[in-house]
Amino acid sequence: MEGRIVPQTPMRRAVARRMTDSKQQAPHFYVQTEVRMDALNALLADESERTGSRITATAALVVACAAALRAQPQFNAVWTDEGLLQADEVNVGVAVALEAGLIAPALLGADRLDLVETAAALRDLVERARGGKLRGSEINDATFTLSNLGMFDVSAFTAIVTPPQVAILATGRAIERFVPDGGEPRVVSMLTATLSADHRAVDGADAARFLEAFKGAIEDPRSLLSKTEQLEEARP
Repeated sequence: MEGRIVPQTPMRRAVARRMTDSKQQAPHFYVQTEVRMDALNALLADESERTGSRITATAALVVACAAALRAQPQFNAVWTDEGLLQADEVNVGVAVALEAGLIAPALLGADRLDLVETAAALRDLVERARGGKLRGSEINDATFTLSNLGMFDVSAFTAIVTPPQVAILATGRAIERFVPDGGEPRVVSMLTATLSADHRAVDGADAARFLEAFKGAIEDPRSLLSKTEQLEEARP
């Protein structure tokens, strides 16, 4: 075959090695759910206007992941030969596409941040990832990963677990659909979320409970706000 060799970057070689190891060693299974996004979209618009800074859906997804990880700590873990190591810290890795390859730096202590704080921390993390200025702990200490392709024309996909983590959540863009509401059709914004998990560490019922917690946080988005903001939202 005629053509030319495009040399692999060190990052691409590392990604290839880790993903191959993951698919060969971790028995993957996949669980999917659909999440209504209308309430979250309204909240994001309000918070972006209130703060004067755009708050993305990715930030909300990170906060919802952190809440689900606290509710289902077996997913906030890494696989070891001795057993499942459940981490004390909730460090959500967020997949970032670079020219050299894919990286998923961790938002450290993600469960301690509300929506606005997460949005600011995420902007800083992505900027430093693209500038090659990540700290070692951000590169190595993720306990779970979110891969969001909602900014592209992708409605759903499945992701490969990043070892030694035991799960990864994949989300695409929200799609408007008709759903029955009191006997009448209603247009709602629906997001498909697909959890890939290592069957050595967790089972299907565990995955269902994780997605239930994640979905609950997104569909009741006031839970993503700080207590002060929740009180302001509740005022007439």
